[in-house]
Amino acid sequence: MKASTLSRHESAPRGTAIARDHRQTAPAHTLTLKWLSRWQGLVICSLAVLLIPSALASMAGTPSPKPRVLVTSDGEIDDECSMVRFLLYVNEWDVEGIITSSSQYHWQGHKWAGDDWAQPYLKAYAEVYPNLIKHDPRYPTPAFLQARTLLGNVKAEGEMDEVTPGSQRIVEVLLDESDPRPIWIQAWGGTNTIARALKTIEEQHPDKMAAVAQKIRFYFIWEQDGTYQSYIRPHWGKFNIPTIISDQFIALFYHWKKYLPAHEQSYLVGSWMKANITVGRGPLTALYKGHLAGETGFDEGDFRSEGDSPAFFHTIPTGLRSLESPGFGGWGGRFVKVRENTWLDPVAEPGYQYPEGRWYTSNAWGRTRLKKEIPNDAELIAYLKPQWRWIAALQNDFAARADWCVKPFAEANHPPVVVLAHANDLTAKPGETVKLSAQGTSDPDGNKLTFRWWQYAEADTYSGAVNIAHADAPEASFVAPLDAVSGDTVHIICEVTDSGSPVLTRYQRVIVTIR
Repeated sequence: MKASTLSRHESAPRGTAIARDHRQTAPAHTLTLKWLSRWQGLVICSLAVLLIPSALASMAGTPSPKPRVLVTSDGEIDDECSMVRFLLYVNEWDVEGIITSSSQYHWQGHKWAGDDWAQPYLKAYAEVYPNLIKHDPRYPTPAFLQARTLLGNVKAEGEMDEVTPGSQRIVEVLLDESDPRPIWIQAWGGTNTIARALKTIEEQHPDKMAAVAQKIRFYFIWEQDGTYQSYIRPHWGKFNIPTIISDQFIALFYHWKKYLPAHEQSYLVGSWMKANITVGRGPLTALYKGHLAGETGFDEGDFRSEGDSPAFFHTIPTGLRSLESPGFGGWGGRFVKVRENTWLDPVAEPGYQYPEGRWYTSNAWGRTRLKKEIPNDAELIAYLKPQWRWIAALQNDFAARADWCVKPFAEANHPPVVVLAHANDLTAKPGETVKLSAQGTSDPDGNKLTFRWWQYAEADTYSGAVNIAHADAPEASFVAPLDAVSGDTVHIICEVTDSGSPVLTRYQRVIVTIR
């Protein structure tokens, strides 16, 4: 067992407060140099150019390689809600698979949504696809996604004996040596189909296990069956696969009204959801299953649950550099390393001991705390803040993507492109002034931009606070703390929000290491 070393709750961002007013379809080679130059702030006079709102590397101005993602899901109603949002972001990734799997809650014959539960969403995606590519031609074709939507191990909770089309797809992706990029394998339900795939590799290609493990990145929404502990960890643990197992996702699941702050709840109520997501935005978001009239404790149209969405929020290129370390924090939450290369939710309770085995509904700290039904539970609210702190940005971004389903480019909003005038990683001596600059940042729609530089203290190894001068300007600075020791790090976020409707936010993270 390992005691929690977290000494601070997720704090509010520091700094001066300001008023807030990519895929297979078109192939990669269609991203012309003219388009890339547009995102470096050059003026391109070409009527044929499409503006592509993709995340950029801060110095070179060239797009980073897209993350590879593979989803496994049990088709629960909140998975269906997550699928609507997921499909609006498939331009940001190379989607390797959408695999239906079972879980402790759902399997064939038990609360089962059907083997083909994803089909209505793929059909609706096909209907809005012609408009989505007006905003980003990197959206994959409906046929591309359909070919990668397969049935995995679904006959029982934890069943991993049968080789299935879904498990074989995972095998195929992991054994493909033509692409060395990591693969973010997400478990929205159980891990059994993933386990079956890894068992196939172990049985048929034991000599390739180490190479395969180097490509894997896991993000699990709890451990929703026992196969991670019974098979994956004993057989593959020696390879130290980076593994995130989230409990803080409950910030976005069924009980959100019990603990989210009022400001964040305002983005989830039915009036906001209907005005921005579910009404008048085409057939895909119309499928979003908000609450129905008469459901206890909720109004018609209220956000229901998206407990699985943090698994892909983590991989959206926002500039927060979340993929570099689960401890950095970003749209998919923030985590601490507990054992091996396993990252769990930060628990601030003094002397807390993480369980040795599963992290799931029966023992994860947040779910256990929620069951106590403590009114206005400040500790639970603080525990969930690494996830809920981004809700406004996430929901506004969702609303913009919903607009993309029906509006032309000129009538919709697209996120700003945040560019640093220096490297993302800097060094400084104690007492030295660290100059920060986001000059070169632009907006594809020509909107006004507001800047906010703030210290993400929970991600720091330095334990104190820094004072950021001109935190609401494109150029800011701070003095490296005199009490910092060599090797300490300070994480500074450059948060840029545009003036469009809805307002959209992107970031760059600067990590300053004391030397």
